[in-house]
Formats: sequence, structure tokens, C-alpha cells
Amino acid sequence: MKQEAKAAAGAPATLWDRTRWLASQEILETALRLFTEQGYDETTIAQIAREAGVSQRTLFRYFGTKEDLLGGDQGRFGRVLTETIGEQPAEAGVWEALRAGVAAVLALHDSREQALERFRLLHNTASLRAGWLEKRLRFQEELLPLVEARMGVTVGSADPRARAVLATAFACLDAASMAWVDNDGKGDILDLYDECLAAVRA
Repeated sequence: MKQEAKAAAGAPATLWDRTRWLASQEILETALRLFTEQGYDETTIAQIAREAGVSQRTLFRYFGTKEDLLGGDQGRFGRVLTETIGEQPAEAGVWEALRAGVAAVLALHDSREQALERFRLLHNTASLRAGWLEKRLRFQEELLPLVEARMGVTVGSADPRARAVLATAFACLDAASMAWVDNDGKGDILDLYDECLAAVRA
């Protein structure tokens, strides 16, 4: 999605909020460019702030951690995932509900090019992969009651099936994004997710 469309569809309504939103986008784009050019671990917060034309203090008002500068607010990703899955109709199966959540999270990327660079950095930077694993496990715990309820499993029980379903969905997203990066962003990452899930379920 182009920045113009993004601004029209999702940017805040007030002038003050739009200004803050545009400033955060400028910082994100600067950070992503530097991460891509010289590596995530080699890029400092001070350098990002300097090139974005803001102070480090201002930068941290928009983003709490260096990792947030790679992909935006990870907490927002988790909220969108949880809300989307929870909003699916009762008759929707668990795999269908999870796919809707995955699609909603992928749609948060500003553009195809930025998504590709973010996934490339994620899969090629050890520190980012470790951080993603930690977040993935947290997201799975947050989603567990929703998945248990949709599967008819007693919420909070020791039944492992809901955990297995969640682990499979996230593993398929990882496999799809890795294949998408290896193929230099050709094709649709959601189609690759479907292929991975079909292979596992078969």
C-alpha cells in the first residue's frame, strides 16, 4: 500500500495526530534504510535520530525500543491479531480464524517493499530472530483461550491440541515469510502461508 493510500485510510484525523503519525513514519523509514544498508546490530539509535532530524529523546517518545524501529508497535500487531481472531463468526473454523488474523497482521505493513526488507532483516539477524521467538510465544499464550474456545477445548485445561494448532500456524507463517524472502518478494506471502499449512495438515 502506498503512503498516500495509507495516510488516507489509516492516519489519525486531527492535524496534531497526523503530524505525529507522519513524523513516526519518517523515523521508521530512516531506521529501515539504515538497517538495510549497514545491518541492524551495527546501526545505533543516535545515528537514526540524527539522520531523521530528531533528538534521541523525541525518537523514544515514538518508539520504546530499537526493535520497535524495525516493524513498528509490536504490541499493536498482537492486538490486531487477537481482535481479528476474536471477531470471526462462531461458525468459522479455527484454521480459518487464524488465517484471518495472519492476513490482518500482514496488512499492517506500509508497503510490499518495506515488508520484504523487514522480513529479510528478521530472518538474517540473530538478535531479531531471538526477539521474534519471544514475542511469538507471548502471542500464542494470549491467543490460547480464544483458540481453545473455538476448538471446544476447556479453557485453561492441560489439553495440548490448541497449543499445537497455534504453534503450527506460527511455524507456517515463519516458513512462508522465509520462502518469500528467498524468492525476493515474488508472489503473495499469504498464498505461501496457505501452501505451508496445507502441507502440514495433509
